[in-house]
Amino acid sequence: MQGRRIIVGISGSIAAYKAVLLVRLLVKAGAEVRVLMTPAATEFVSPLTLSTLSKHEVLTSVISEEGWNNHVELGLWADAYVIAPATANTLARLAHGICDTVLAAVYLSARCPVLFAPAMDVDMWHHPSTQANVARLQSYGNELIPVGEGELASGLDGAGRLAEPEAIVAQLEATLSTAREHVEVGPLSGKHVLLTAGPTHEALDPVRFLGNHSSGKMGLALAEASLAAGARVTLVLGPAPAAAQPKYAAALSHERLTLVRVKSAEQMHQAAVSAWPQCDAGILAAAVADYRPADAATQKIKKSGDTMELTLVRNPDIAAALGAKKRSDQRLLGFALETQDAEQHARGKLKRKQLDAIAVNVHGAKRSAFGGDDNDITVLLADGSRRVLGVQSKQAHAQALVALLAELLPVADSSS
Repeated sequence: MQGRRIIVGISGSIAAYKAVLLVRLLVKAGAEVRVLMTPAATEFVSPLTLSTLSKHEVLTSVISEEGWNNHVELGLWADAYVIAPATANTLARLAHGICDTVLAAVYLSARCPVLFAPAMDVDMWHHPSTQANVARLQSYGNELIPVGEGELASGLDGAGRLAEPEAIVAQLEATLSTAREHVEVGPLSGKHVLLTAGPTHEALDPVRFLGNHSSGKMGLALAEASLAAGARVTLVLGPAPAAAQPKYAAALSHERLTLVRVKSAEQMHQAAVSAWPQCDAGILAAAVADYRPADAATQKIKKSGDTMELTLVRNPDIAAALGAKKRSDQRLLGFALETQDAEQHARGKLKRKQLDAIAVNVHGAKRSAFGGDDNDITVLLADGSRRVLGVQSKQAHAQALVALLAELLPVADSSS
C-alpha cells in the first residue's frame, strides 16, 4: 500500500467505528488517505478523530466553510475508493446516481476502482431492494466486499456485519495488485512521452544559485496523467521542492516511469536531447533558466563593495533543440509563462521552436502558475486555433493536456 492514494467513504451506521481502524491500518501501511463522511456518519464517529489519523481534512459536504471541495479532482486523484460502511440508504443512492452527499459526488467522478463494504441488519441485507442495488453497483464494475455473519447491533444473528478492517485492506491490496499487473489501456498506450519539470539552478558558487519559484507540480501532474493514459514516461526533473513530491509518490515509483534528476539547464538539455529520439511526444513544463553565470566561483563569494557585477551567458534552448530534431511522427507541446502580451509572445515561441501546441499562462494573475495547486491556461495550436482550459487544478489541466496530446499524435496504420 506504500504510496497508494485511497479514499475512504463512511456512511451512517453503528459500524462506522470500524472505519477508524481501517484508516489507521491504511496509513500504517504507507497509504495516503482522504476521508469522506455523510452527515449521518458524523453522528457515529467524530471527523476530528479521522482527520487526526489521516492527517487530512475530513470532507462532509461538497461545500464547506473553506469553500467548494473539488469532488472531481478527488475522483481523479485516488488509486482506489472504498466505501465502508455502506448502508442500505447509501447503496440505493449510489446505484441510482442520486448525488446529494460528497461521498456520492466523488463516487460519480471516480475513475479508479470502487469497492463497497455493506453494513446493515440481516433482514435489510436480504431484502430484494438491497440485493438489486448491490447487483446494479456490481454491474457498473464496482467491487463488493462481502458482509460478515454474526451478532448484529439489533441483537439478531445473521448476515450484514461490516467486514473486518483487516479483510477490507486485504481485498483492497488484491484489487490494486491485479490492476497493476495489467497494462493500462488508454489513449497513450504504447507511446513514450518525454517530460521536463521543475526549475533549474544555475550555480554562482558552491552555496548560491540563480533560479526561480517553480514547484514542479505541473510536470509531476503531467507525468501522473500520462501514466494513467497508458504511456511510458521519461521524466527529467529539476531541483523541485521536496514538499511537492509526496503527492505524486505513486507516479514517481511507477514501473513505466524513468526518472532523470538534474540541476542545471545544461544537464536538462543533455538529458532531454538524449531521450528525444526514442520518444513519440514531449511536454516541456520545466521552468528553465535562460541564462547562467559565465564562470561559477569555486569558493563562496565574499562581500566586497556596494555592488556586484555578474556576466551571464545564454543556456541552450531545450524546446528549440527538440523542435529542430522533431520527426514527422513526433509531437511537442511547450509552456509559456508570460507577464504581458501573453498570447502574442507565445505565438512567436510556438512558431520559432516548431512546437505543435503551447500552454500559455500569465504570471501575476489571480491564478499564478508558480507554487499553487491550480492555474489558468489557454492552449494555442500550430494550426492557428486556441483552446481555453480556464481555471482548474493542475491535475485537471494535466488530464486535458494529455488528452490533447493524444489527439495530436498520428493514428497508427492498422493495415501495416
